[in-house]
Amino acid sequence: MIDLTGKVAIVTGGSRGIGADIARLLGRQGAKVAVNYNKSADKAEEVVAAIKAAGSDALAFQADVSSFADAEKMVEKVKETWGTVHIIVTSAGMNWDGVIWKMSPEQWQKVIDVDLTGTFNFIRATAPIFREQKYGRIVTITSINGLRGKFGQTNYSAAKGGVIGLTKAAAKDLGKYLVTSNSVAPGFILTEMGEAMPDDFKQVAINEGVLKKAGKPEDVSNLVAFLASDAAGHITGEVIKVDGGQYI
Repeated sequence: MIDLTGKVAIVTGGSRGIGADIARLLGRQGAKVAVNYNKSADKAEEVVAAIKAAGSDALAFQADVSSFADAEKMVEKVKETWGTVHIIVTSAGMNWDGVIWKMSPEQWQKVIDVDLTGTFNFIRATAPIFREQKYGRIVTITSINGLRGKFGQTNYSAAKGGVIGLTKAAAKDLGKYLVTSNSVAPGFILTEMGEAMPDDFKQVAINEGVLKKAGKPEDVSNLVAFLASDAAGHITGEVIKVDGGQYI
């Protein structure tokens, strides 16, 4: 089992789906976890309660990830509460699909603001802490659709592709300070959102993978926890797919 005792983590989008599973797992492994949410306060408090029940500490913090001021406020709150930050996991994201000839500028910008700029905001807010203490773990959540593109998702694919470039560049900027920066690229994961998809849509995604099954949130969170740990201290600038062979 990965041991994160003594570590302090921030998980954006930590109130629901993959983010919530990541936050709970980091807590079970001993980390103190700050759970970011935008609108799902009740869900965030449920995650906090689960982490505390597992024997670690946690707090919930409302922040719009697309706002750098909000990101700074959350990071400062965590630093005031627990002294520092060791791990940032950027799981907050959204999609607003549409074919490119019908996509509005608002659709484009909103997804870029949340998925790409939101990732930058929290890396930027934590980077000075990581640099000064000469330690940090950055784990971003991208998507296989950021690697391959996806019909009807030009905004999402562009944002998630941007996250990959951002993650690699951060690895170069911060490497000499012993900070690692890696990205996890899920395929079809059966979250609440996935469960709500029409069955035929789900089956198409499942059939794309060589394992012929949907992924589970823990398939992603287990990898995130490893990359956030000291066991992954010599891995940086990587993009690791968790997709059951959906991409190949």
